[in-house]
Amino acid sequence: MSLRQRLLLLVLGVVALVWLGAAAFTYRDARHELDELLDAHLAQAATLLIAQSAHELDDMETEHAPLLHKYSSNIAFQVWEEGEELKLHSSNAPSVPLGGNSTGFSDAEIAGQHWRVFTIWDNSGDLLIHVAELADMRADLAREITGNLLLPLWAALPVLAGLLWWVIAASLRPLVKLTQAVASRQPDNLAPLDVAVPREVTPLIERLNHLFARIGKLIENERRFTADAAHELRTPVAGIKAQLQVAQGANDAAERNRALTNALTGCNRATHLIEQLLTLARLESVDTAVLQTCSLQKLAAGVIAEVAPAAVAAGVELALLEGEDVAVNGLPALLQVMLRNLLDNAIRYTPAGTQVEVEIGKQGGKAFLRVSDNGPGLPAEEREKISRRFYRALGTSASGSGLGLSIVQRIAAIHQAQMTVAVGKDGQGLSFTLLF
Repeated sequence: MSLRQRLLLLVLGVVALVWLGAAAFTYRDARHELDELLDAHLAQAATLLIAQSAHELDDMETEHAPLLHKYSSNIAFQVWEEGEELKLHSSNAPSVPLGGNSTGFSDAEIAGQHWRVFTIWDNSGDLLIHVAELADMRADLAREITGNLLLPLWAALPVLAGLLWWVIAASLRPLVKLTQAVASRQPDNLAPLDVAVPREVTPLIERLNHLFARIGKLIENERRFTADAAHELRTPVAGIKAQLQVAQGANDAAERNRALTNALTGCNRATHLIEQLLTLARLESVDTAVLQTCSLQKLAAGVIAEVAPAAVAAGVELALLEGEDVAVNGLPALLQVMLRNLLDNAIRYTPAGTQVEVEIGKQGGKAFLRVSDNGPGLPAEEREKISRRFYRALGTSASGSGLGLSIVQRIAAIHQAQMTVAVGKDGQGLSFTLLF
């Protein structure tokens, strides 16, 4: 069902419901007013009968008053002498008294008919007069009045439906234009929507434009990332191919083994690059709704134990400084990847004999994790570039993909942490600080 049809049905349904409520109220009010009016007529008719019959009582014999109007059958009267002898009555009046002997209004059920009765005595107390009216006539009259009032409303309902259809169609025309504008766009067209829409739809347009901008940025990042990855993968693959060709054409075993060893080293580099690329790809769609409390001290101790063999092989000393055990809300697996990459960078890009320290604590009431080394460090202009994807500092001989710090920065962003790179302690080496 379209929005136009839904609005039309809802509006017409509400109007019909209000009209039915008005009909019920009108019927109830009309019935009450009619009862008051007709009761007054009954009392007035009884008074007139008293005035007419008082001076003729002696000459009066039981008579049947004729019915002179089509509605006369709904009204009946009786004149009783001393409440015992019926002297005069309408032709449709029953032979039994319509009411009791007490003055006032009453209801009577006679021969299956319900009567509304007004009873009164004349001043002498000799004549008892009953004037009655069929109750069904009152209900019919109230229904007829209510129906006559509501008939124009029901007749106007189709006209109202047509007008509402036109008004709703005119009101929804900007949405139709918006739909056409979106439907006619090319898949690669992520330019902001520029369509005149009602004020209520403006937030939707803003959110769509914001979404287009984000998608455009993601697509651009993916294109750049794909191009860079293809470029970076081309080098190790070409190196592996070249070494295998050397091994294939080698004349002695030593040359062949050296070429195969170099090919295996190239495979290891390609494997590391692919692992880093996959890690970055997974980080693009991380669910942060499952954050949990993590102890940075325990987490750091576990990661240091994992990378310790590589550090020993490289002649680098790892140390976890004593300090306050700080807990943060995060994803333990990602925090381990982040610290592992920081330590891996320190081990790869610092010479043997370097000391790498991991420090955890609080700074300005916020948790921090710091990895520092006393290696050769980097110039200020290089420190600003090292977190870029695939960037490696000039003069670096160690193998790497240039993605480690990009991964660290992405994980830091997921945990709403800020990474800063500065000179290490005593002006030596580098210091990476993550402030949560």
